Amino acid sequence: MDSFQVRTRSRNELIDITSEVKRIVSDSGVRNGLVTVFVPHTTAAVTINENADPSVGSDLLTGLSDIAPAHLPKYRHTEGNSDAHIKASLVGSSVTLIINEGKPVLGTWQGIYFCEFDGPRTRSVHVQVISGLQ
Repeated sequence: MDSFQVRTRSRNELIDITSEVKRIVSDSGVRNGLVTVFVPHTTAAVTINENADPSVGSDLLTGLSDIAPAHLPKYRHTEGNSDAHIKASLVGSSVTLIINEGKPVLGTWQGIYFCEFDGPRTRSVHVQVISGLQ
C-alpha cells in the first residue's frame, strides 16, 4: 500500500489527486488489475467526477452544503462539524478503478478528487494496487 498527504486550505474543498494516483499505479508496474483509493477520515471523502470545468466541483460543494448545512439547531454532535460527517458519508471513503495497460481507467472528463469537509487540515490518502489474474 502507498500513501500520500493532502494539505487542504478551506473548510470545504475538492483537490484533484488524479496525477498522484496515476503515478502510484505506474510505479507499481501493474499492467492490469485494480486500484483502490481510500480516505481514512470521517469528515473527508474521495470521488470521481469531471475535472475539465472547475465549476462542477464548486457546484458539487454547493449542492452538498444545501443537503447538509454547516449549522442546524437539530445537530447534536458538539464539535460543530456534523455537516462534514454527513457529507463524507454521502460521498464515500473509497473508489476503485480498473487498471488497463498500466493506467487507471477514467472517462475523458473524469478525475479523482479528495473531498475536504472539515478543513483546513493535513489528510492521508491510501492507495492499494492489485494485479489482475491473467
